[in-house]
Amino acid sequence: MRRATKAAMAIGVACLPLPAVAVDGKASTPGVSVIREGSTEKSTGAAANFSGTARVEGRFQREAPARIGGGTVTFAPGAHTAWHTHPLGQTLVVTRGRGYVQQWGQPAERFGPGDVVWIGPGIKHWHGAGPDEAMTHVALAESSKGQSVTWGELVSDAQYTAAVRNQPR
Repeated sequence: MRRATKAAMAIGVACLPLPAVAVDGKASTPGVSVIREGSTEKSTGAAANFSGTARVEGRFQREAPARIGGGTVTFAPGAHTAWHTHPLGQTLVVTRGRGYVQQWGQPAERFGPGDVVWIGPGIKHWHGAGPDEAMTHVALAESSKGQSVTWGELVSDAQYTAAVRNQPR
């Protein structure tokens, strides 16, 4: 079994045939929906929240009582998020390329395709592509009181360079 498939199954996302699926964005039975690839608006990450180019697509937010939301983010080489936190944590499922995640005050950790990254509730961190390779991940986070992320300051060039300097390539 491929690592990405194992990673998806580890967070409860199994690629199984379903008896009821959405057709043209409408569920064929209540409670089931499929967001078709390319059916959602694509956007570029805001300069206040990302350094470099990050493309976001497949963004979703489920309605209450569910709290889950997310999207697929592709980072150009060297692109990364600003420092930020999530009230209930965040899961990243890496699908392509290699990147880094760093918790405030800790060394960065490198990750690659098939890896699942968990960032705990309230942990200040950043994540993104390595300097020489694009990286794509599916980001999942639950909202609390209508909020799933609190953005902080941009990661400085010096912080990013120091974080990735001593990592294997």
